[in-house]
Amino acid sequence: MKLAVIGKDVSKSLSPAMHACILDSMGVQYTYETVSIPPEQFPSRAEQLFSRFDFFNVTIPFKADIMPYLAAVEGDARTFGAVNTVVSRTRTGYNTDGLGFCLMLENAGISVAGRRVLVLGAGGAGRSCIYKLAEGGARVFAYERSSERLAAVFREFGNFTPLAQVPPAPFDIIVNCTGIGMHDTVGKTPSVRTSAGEVPVGEALFAGCTAAVDLIYEPAQSEFLRIAAACGKRTVNGAAMLFYQAYYSDCIYLGKTPSASEAKKLYQQYSGGSEV
Repeated sequence: MKLAVIGKDVSKSLSPAMHACILDSMGVQYTYETVSIPPEQFPSRAEQLFSRFDFFNVTIPFKADIMPYLAAVEGDARTFGAVNTVVSRTRTGYNTDGLGFCLMLENAGISVAGRRVLVLGAGGAGRSCIYKLAEGGARVFAYERSSERLAAVFREFGNFTPLAQVPPAPFDIIVNCTGIGMHDTVGKTPSVRTSAGEVPVGEALFAGCTAAVDLIYEPAQSEFLRIAAACGKRTVNGAAMLFYQAYYSDCIYLGKTPSASEAKKLYQQYSGGSEV
């Protein structure tokens, strides 16, 4: 099998190591390349990907750009208008990000059915989390600084409560999908509008919840999760989600039925013993 990850700059991608852990355990012979493509070159290079690789993963900023080159899109890829997994032979695209998110919660022992879940951020990651949480039976509330973006997601899905302000009413689970807390925002938490004005997420918001989830995985403990942990809450970062979306991709490549217990065992092996 010839595999690759395609993106603007994937020179430091974790994909090769994750897929190696998964595919080695399954006894698969493969090669896995990282292919960085300047965005302006993508239209001239996209077509060759299908003949060069049997399967490939797609990351920022090409998850939507690859779609015109496909013959079909399945499941969440159709819902989200974004593809992260491609089968070259059939030119079929899939999106395993939402599945990875759900499995991360499941293997962390976090049930969402019937729970009040606050999602911070309605960009690409937030949008998929909102949809999958609602699909899983959660009562979803979403806050996004851009009211236009939040309104657009609500028009598209309509399966959650959009918030112009974050109320003091407690939420069972809070999910940070904003990206605040990584890169040049390390040490910061997202800000939210409240009746008292705009404030950074802190102890007051975590007071009534049982779990806090941050899609950030570097640093391993964002400021968002540090505060939640100090309040005695269950915390989960996004590292397992990244691994599980890779696991689901490989199951698609191999025509294999996914197993939550197998995925968890492989993640523990990959991460050196992490439970989620």
